[in-house]
Amino acid sequence: MAADGPTALSAALDRMWHAHLPELLERVDILEASAQAFAAGPLPVDRQRAAQAAAHKLAGVLGTFGLTSGTVLARELEIMYSRQNDTEAESAERLATIAAELRALIENRK
Repeated sequence: MAADGPTALSAALDRMWHAHLPELLERVDILEASAQAFAAGPLPVDRQRAAQAAAHKLAGVLGTFGLTSGTVLARELEIMYSRQNDTEAESAERLATIAAELRALIENRK
């Protein structure tokens, strides 16, 4: 019976993952769109806060589903959006790269 515990837990986590996947992808959409907009110039405060909140929420949940590297990436985005609005091309590129990495991690979770 002990073998059923981890299997049941894995199944429950998988169900939760699939139930919340659309919401997770929406958060990545926000991050991707914000990175693209940031490449063109400073973000309006509301958009910056939305990106920071999306990154914060992803950072909080991805580790639960075994995506610790996703948590680290999302935290980096959260910090970047909390300090941004210096329109350095390097920052814009990093924002886009991290958002793409998060999408790949989320879409490829088995």
